Amino acid sequence: MNKLITLFVTVLLASCGMGLGPDDENDVTSKFKGTWNIYESLVVNPDNTITYYALPWGGLVASFKERNIPVDWSGYESIRFEFAEPTKVPTQIMVTDKVKTWGKAGITSLTCYFDGYDLKSVEEVALQASDTTVITVKQVYLTPGRYTWKATPIWAGECAFGNWVNGFTIEKEYFETASEGDKLEFVFTTENNNPDITFWLLKTIYSNTDNTLEGNNSELNNWGCATMGRHANVYRIVLTSKDVEQLREHGLFVNGYYCTVTKVNLLTPQIGGETENSSY
Repeated sequence: MNKLITLFVTVLLASCGMGLGPDDENDVTSKFKGTWNIYESLVVNPDNTITYYALPWGGLVASFKERNIPVDWSGYESIRFEFAEPTKVPTQIMVTDKVKTWGKAGITSLTCYFDGYDLKSVEEVALQASDTTVITVKQVYLTPGRYTWKATPIWAGECAFGNWVNGFTIEKEYFETASEGDKLEFVFTTENNNPDITFWLLKTIYSNTDNTLEGNNSELNNWGCATMGRHANVYRIVLTSKDVEQLREHGLFVNGYYCTVTKVNLLTPQIGGETENSSY
């Protein structure tokens, strides 16, 4: 157990950027050299930060091809952007066309987790802004994967949210073994048959409260919802100590907009050996 705790602390320190300098092999800040929109611009500052003059849904872009061949990121668990000052508009990280992470205005960092996705062929990464703004990127770095994850099912069914008409509760007893750093995994589908539906949302709160989970706070919009991709089917939240405390006291209530959840798992880190889902 002590070994697990020690290793987990190491992961947390790495994910917070501690110990990473500009020469670290996982620092990829210098890769961001272009923009998707020709009317956007960027400036590389003397301290190696990047000032990005963004237009709505343009993109600060980095190519990760080597000899014109996509790279394999299956050994990494996330990419993280650190900002020199709080963002003024919502932002989004896009990894190739597979993984997206939405971040609300006012954050100083944003992490896109890879777990559960096939990232053996990565071509580029983009940081996008929802409106005209200026973003100063202090550092961008990859975090190597250090764990395999064991999945314990805590809810199964078929809850079609529609326009917020349904929702379900996971009782507090299912979180008695949860620990800080564990992940909640939601397996779902999105409604793609109606052209009038152009966005999909998931909202998670402590049951019988109005409080959203802390672990995905940076990804939530003004209404406390996480935005799902059109063809997404997995969403995960890294639990904080507050989340664990509140979930043990209240349980979890899940609702959303035109998503259908079929399973919720509690993912716990494992050291060595085989796990139920060793690819996570």
